Amino acid sequence: MKMGSASAGLVSIFSNGYRSLSAPVSSWRTLASSSLYKHYKRNSKSAVFSCLSSSKIELSCLSSKVDVAQTTTTSVNGYHKYDRLLPCPSENGPPRVEHLVVSEGGPVLEYICKSLDLPPLFVADLIHFGAVYYALVCPQPPPSATPEQIRIFKEVTAPSVLSKRTSIKGKTVREAQKTFRITHVEQFVEAGTYLRVHVHPKRFPRCYEIDWKSRIIAVTDSYVVLDKPAGTSVGGTSDNIEESCATFASRALGFSTPLKTTHQIDNCTEGCVVLARTKEYCSIFHGKIREKKVKKLYLALTAAPVPIGIITHYMRPINVAPRLVSEDFIKGWYLCKLEVMECKEVPWPDPVIQQKYCIEDSEWPSKDRAYECKINLLTGRTHQVRAQLAACGAPIVGDSMYMPAAIAEMANPGLNPFGKYKKYTTESDKEMTVTKWFARFGKEPKVAIGLQACEISWDDGEHFYEARSPWWRSGMA
Repeated sequence: MKMGSASAGLVSIFSNGYRSLSAPVSSWRTLASSSLYKHYKRNSKSAVFSCLSSSKIELSCLSSKVDVAQTTTTSVNGYHKYDRLLPCPSENGPPRVEHLVVSEGGPVLEYICKSLDLPPLFVADLIHFGAVYYALVCPQPPPSATPEQIRIFKEVTAPSVLSKRTSIKGKTVREAQKTFRITHVEQFVEAGTYLRVHVHPKRFPRCYEIDWKSRIIAVTDSYVVLDKPAGTSVGGTSDNIEESCATFASRALGFSTPLKTTHQIDNCTEGCVVLARTKEYCSIFHGKIREKKVKKLYLALTAAPVPIGIITHYMRPINVAPRLVSEDFIKGWYLCKLEVMECKEVPWPDPVIQQKYCIEDSEWPSKDRAYECKINLLTGRTHQVRAQLAACGAPIVGDSMYMPAAIAEMANPGLNPFGKYKKYTTESDKEMTVTKWFARFGKEPKVAIGLQACEISWDDGEHFYEARSPWWRSGMA
């Protein structure tokens, strides 16, 4: 492929344009470190230009900074050199996602190493972590794409070019744009293949601190029940399937076949999770969830009392955190129902316990007492318990994503675009209010919040399991 007067073996796609492998390394590093990804909302299912985790749908800055644990030396121009993904850093670094279009077929590891100036062992780690994806055809650029990006996209996806590729015969362009994980360092990628490389995958240092055998509640021929620790992902993220509960529990039990995820709870939530040992039981359990045969009870440590009874909200059907909920019915929004079965006053967690579990201080005005609520989850939506309780003015202790929003709404009623006292009068006012809301809130908790999946049962209680005592009780008298 030609780039002006330069020939390119690989082309890397940035939001400010495409760059050639033949360009000097120093020049593209300067470009990468100074450019910002434009913020935009994804309007389709394509993953092009996205540097998102599973919980984010807006673009982040491209940064040349990396975690200390991922570096060994510093190059002459001040940029860190990569080494390995382990040991795991204690803090997550800024996201960095690179996008490539292959112009000449060959092994994927070799192409990534050459185009991004990364060492083979580091790229092999990324592939092992599940941080590298491919599509036979480059996905559609986002609305923020530059004219140069559009030009190159049209060039590599022109019908005359695609018609010569035997690998996509019989597929629609949309089918050929679907992304898949690269699973092997020697995987061959042909000319025209799109690659997405998550150079800074999200990390989970808690995985290496846990005694995983002690967290196993039950082992059967079909499934394993795990008392999931807070600060971990059940099945991994879009850029890290290695540091997950499924992986570490499988190793702790000595299983040669990895356990499979049947359902999710938030990374910051602890408690009962069912992991399937076979694909067959995974499908069976999914069916039980669909048929509402699975019952989940939660314990929530809230900053204010919650009334006993059923609480109903409607959740905005857009995958952006923090989730917006409304007491009023809104067409197309998801129904959210939970039942508060008990609510009792308990001491606010001891500072030592808070420090141990990295509980974040979101500046709730009164910390003399908290409230432990037992909740029957009647519908299962992402962040449902957290969002609903915050909307009731009783956010979960340590929830840096929803407690600051609840505090702000208390101080300035009407700030929440879908709260009880919403003030907007026109659709444009509403959209502006929503934009400001997301710009202000949404900090993800570091490790734990006061939420535990305390019980799980199915088939009318035939299978019943309980988690250990929640973290906040360890400091109670």
